[in-house]
Amino acid sequence: MDAATRGQTIRRARKRRNLSQTALAGLVGRSESWLSQVERGKRKVDSHEVLTRLAEVLRIDIRDLTGDEASDYIGARYAAARDIETAMTRYTTLETIIQDTGEAQAIDVSRLRTEADRTYAAYQETRYDEVGRRLPRLIRDVEAAARSRGADRPAVCSARAQVYNTAAAVLRRVGERELAWQAADRAMSAAEWADENLLAAVGAYRLTYVLISRDRRGAALDLAMGAAHALERRMNPGTPGELSVYGGLHLAAATAAAADFDRASIPRFLADARRAAERLGHDGNFYGTAFGPSNVAIHTVSTAVAVGDAQTAVDTGEALDVRTLPTGLVGRRAQVQLDIARGYTMRRMDAAAVNTLLEAERLSPQLIRYDSATGDVLTELMSREHRRSTPELRPLAHRAGVT
Repeated sequence: MDAATRGQTIRRARKRRNLSQTALAGLVGRSESWLSQVERGKRKVDSHEVLTRLAEVLRIDIRDLTGDEASDYIGARYAAARDIETAMTRYTTLETIIQDTGEAQAIDVSRLRTEADRTYAAYQETRYDEVGRRLPRLIRDVEAAARSRGADRPAVCSARAQVYNTAAAVLRRVGERELAWQAADRAMSAAEWADENLLAAVGAYRLTYVLISRDRRGAALDLAMGAAHALERRMNPGTPGELSVYGGLHLAAATAAAADFDRASIPRFLADARRAAERLGHDGNFYGTAFGPSNVAIHTVSTAVAVGDAQTAVDTGEALDVRTLPTGLVGRRAQVQLDIARGYTMRRMDAAAVNTLLEAERLSPQLIRYDSATGDVLTELMSREHRRSTPELRPLAHRAGVT
């Protein structure tokens, strides 16, 4: 799509939303003069992140701004996604049901649970390639166990929920949104069969983020707050696990509100999460939520970036000390750097953005390689590259697969 056509589309959509150029520019983290040039076709928009943000604010399809161009930074480079999909869509265990002899089979549930926990830990450490190697076999194993006679069904379903929660998390991260939704849905179903109320709330927490990634923000917010309110009724005063999931659901709600540019609701959800973190009293990782005071601050940064408040994102991020996070939470530590880098990029502090991205890469090379938002930031930085001030930008973009 040429710059003039794209500019006219943005201008018409902005007027339909009754937004001034100043308001729209602020929501996407750009200046009014920049937007004016874009609408007049005098300036191209090369950043997919900016195009996505424009589409979200204007409530139009991204394809209206990209035409026949690729409308998503997809996770096609994550080859393991196809192996995971194959494992999820195979129904070989039905043969066991059809030829059932009535004999019980021995199922080592503890092994399944241990493997599920190890795989989720690898996800939190951003070892995505390893997770991709583990998941296909693990999915086949839990599906076979779920269909076997003599198994401790609630325990098997609990392990199955953990496996699919992990699958949903990594698939969402690498941009496989449809497959992530299928995995999250199976995790919810497994949690119901496991008859574990808190595990069902964990499933809602995971599914909320998947729904956000699929632009189902209203549904995501309803799911997170419905689960949080149901959990609140049984918390008196609340175990560490309950407080963690409850707080995590409020952070998910804040993320959904930010994705919908609902600036008024974000502080309320963050405040509720902060109170839960204060009751918990420390940074933990109960039920894989990584919840605690630091995670509330991390979400303060990420939601600020999402609504274009680069100053808050940078100020909060620079003051944040993540050393209190549990050792294995590499992804959380790296995510802070990525969000701060996005804030720097919005403020056109390119050297600071590159240095922060390099720190994130040091923590987690695989997160840099697979995270779509990082690809968009690097693309934008490359579009205005000044080699003398950012000599490491081009090699970093090459390592991330952007160039």
